Amino acid sequence: MIRVIIADDHHLVRQGIHSLLEKAHDIEVVAEAEDGQQAIELVEKQVPDVLVMDISMPRLNGMQAAERVRSLHLPTQIVMLSMHSDDLMVKQALRPGARGYLLNSSVTEELLLAIRAANRGETYLSPSISKSILDDFLLHPLNKNELSPVERLSPREREVLQLIAEGKTNSAIAQLMKISVKTVEKHRASLMAKLKVHDMVALVRIAIKHGLVSLDT
Repeated sequence: MIRVIIADDHHLVRQGIHSLLEKAHDIEVVAEAEDGQQAIELVEKQVPDVLVMDISMPRLNGMQAAERVRSLHLPTQIVMLSMHSDDLMVKQALRPGARGYLLNSSVTEELLLAIRAANRGETYLSPSISKSILDDFLLHPLNKNELSPVERLSPREREVLQLIAEGKTNSAIAQLMKISVKTVEKHRASLMAKLKVHDMVALVRIAIKHGLVSLDT
């Protein structure tokens, strides 16, 4: 039996995925998470075979959560769900170790194929995503010259960037991340310098472009 955790901030989406998976004779849903942070905590506790996770989630998005899960060195494989099919987003999802990348519109029987493939240690991409993306990534998985400015940020900086883009205040960010407001301010200044922007609007635009938040967040 393949043990699965579902992570998505939309209850109806989780419900739909759960309903689909429970019909499969070889898959068991063991838990559900509504954001990236909760997903990490549940994976650490349950150690599922596969984590099915949406990229655009509050608090920690799917790519950040995937990095944290990989750092735990657990056998859990990751299948990402996203509305984005562009090369940048796919590569950013594969770099932290995702075994699957499906478009939200493909959450049908195709998800079952992706989960089974991930459980076998294989990589599965939605057919609508160009095979050349995967071929190029497998040939140059650690090509740092291709990293975007956001990927070059530290995990903490990306977390701060996402929370800023979600409209959180410095004090709210400090509370969520358990750091001081002064440290948040330092991160904010560092982000502006590294991303070469001068206002919050530009930071939010970058966060949206790189999938840290979505327009409906």
